[in-house]
Amino acid sequence: MEINLLMKTSYSILLATLSLIFWLSSINAQNSPLNIYTKKEKGIEAVQKDSLFSIQFQFRMQNRAGYLSTSETDLTPEQFEFRVRRLRMRFKGFVLNPKLNYYIQLSFSRGDMDWDDTQASSINNSPNVVRDAVISYNLSPKFQVAFGQTKLPGNRQRVISSGNLQFADRSIVNATFNIDRDFGFFLNYNSNFLNLKGALTSGEGRNSSKSSKGLNYTSRVEIQPFGKFSPGNDECEGDLARESKPKLSLAATYNFNDDAMRTGGTLGNDLYSPVNITNLQFDAMFKYRGFAFYQEYLTRNADSPITQNDLGKLRAVYTGFGVLSQMSYLFKNNLELAARLATINPNKEIYDNLIFPQLNEKRQEQWQIGLTKYFYGHRLKVQGNILYHITKDLQLATKKSQLGAIFQVELGI
Repeated sequence: MEINLLMKTSYSILLATLSLIFWLSSINAQNSPLNIYTKKEKGIEAVQKDSLFSIQFQFRMQNRAGYLSTSETDLTPEQFEFRVRRLRMRFKGFVLNPKLNYYIQLSFSRGDMDWDDTQASSINNSPNVVRDAVISYNLSPKFQVAFGQTKLPGNRQRVISSGNLQFADRSIVNATFNIDRDFGFFLNYNSNFLNLKGALTSGEGRNSSKSSKGLNYTSRVEIQPFGKFSPGNDECEGDLARESKPKLSLAATYNFNDDAMRTGGTLGNDLYSPVNITNLQFDAMFKYRGFAFYQEYLTRNADSPITQNDLGKLRAVYTGFGVLSQMSYLFKNNLELAARLATINPNKEIYDNLIFPQLNEKRQEQWQIGLTKYFYGHRLKVQGNILYHITKDLQLATKKSQLGAIFQVELGI
């Protein structure tokens, strides 16, 4: 009943938004109190003529078809994927003063609401329509404070929008070790060569219904020794700006989730007892004349990663590390070729534990080749990926290999 009500609410929001856009587009420019603009890859913007209010609207969708084989020798499908992977709407602007900003992002497709994850969590027990809802204030051109729900300052691939990726989705390293979104206070300092970010948040992730006794502490340092990237080019994968000079970013994130209540800290199923989780994340990005290289090393540890209920059932934090390497080249016709290698490696405590031998997390390795044709930057692109996935059972010394393919079209404004 609650889910049905939420879905009806979601569709009502969607219809109300579309009505607002049609209304804005029908206003007579001479009589309107608003100035209406369209910007390349930035959607539609309306600014009140007395500059007391603005709203910028964007939408995007990702339509996907995917295939995964039973094994590398048995090509019969283990899984097909035909769905709207993401359907998003964004609103941002200022109120009263250009220094006081807001940002809202909503998701509407079933695959984009973390439907499966929410069914096993009492902390987050409904589909996630609200992705971001944050208010920020620019204290100076370099310093910003914010309050609300948004992405934590974690690994770059997670912070980069899913609409600005060069593969159909993020890597298995990100899927396993990212720290995602949370609700709380955020600080940002940005300069030509140094970016500092921090957050003090609840620790339970987005749209949580309750919090533990502990909080979530995150800090990030980014160094750009050759100066800033071209505008927006550090917020997307690949080098669509074709940097005329070499650009490099080196970054590190520290995250401590005190009394975490979910298997991934801010994500995942409920743990049977609170656990302290520590994440360390390092990433590097280089871009020059259409060539891009990206590297990540993510680790997670916990003081007591295995939890158990009165019936003897186990739930554990996935402790271990992941490594991602990714490179690409953008040809002059806006066709991009990209390659990716990602591995996730569990700690021995969650696959070879003498006290809990039934716990057996796997090592995973995934190779991918991607081809993307950009027709209008990341707002209109067609992507094709092929992959080779290896799952290794370290406890039994066995492995399973699979082949897969993904076709995706992304369209937005």
